Amino acid sequence: MTDAADKSSYRFLHTMIRVRDLEKSLDFYTRHLGMNLLRRREFPDGRFTLAFVGYGEETGNTVIELTHNWDQENAYDLGSAFGHLAVAVPDVYKTCEALEKEGVGIPRPPGPMKFGGSQTHMAFIEDPDGYRIELIQRS
Repeated sequence: MTDAADKSSYRFLHTMIRVRDLEKSLDFYTRHLGMNLLRRREFPDGRFTLAFVGYGEETGNTVIELTHNWDQENAYDLGSAFGHLAVAVPDVYKTCEALEKEGVGIPRPPGPMKFGGSQTHMAFIEDPDGYRIELIQRS
C-alpha cells in the first residue's frame, strides 16, 4: 500500500476540453498541430465520446482529452477563467504562416513576447471551438 502523503509518483495526466464537432477538432489537433489520436471511446448510454490526443503515449506524456457530448447544439461558453493551452514549435513565424493558409484563426500574430525579452517569440491561434493555443518558440 502506498503512503498518501508521498506525492513522488503523482503525474499530470491530461486536460479536458469540450468540443462541438469532434471530427473537426481531431483534424485541427492532428493535422494542424501534429498530435496523434491516442485513443477514442464511445459511450452510447451517456451520449458522449472521448478522444485523447497528444505528442506521445499517455504513460509518459500529458495529453488533451476532447469530450464530445452528442446532444450539444450550441457553442460552449468558454468563460473567463480558462486561459490557454501551450505548444512549443521550432519556428512560430513559419508555423503561423502555414496555419493561416489553412484558415486557422490567429488572434495574436507571431512576435516577441511583451515584457519577456526578445528571446521568446509567441503567437496565439484558435481551435474550431475558440480555445486559444499559445505557440511558443524559444531561441
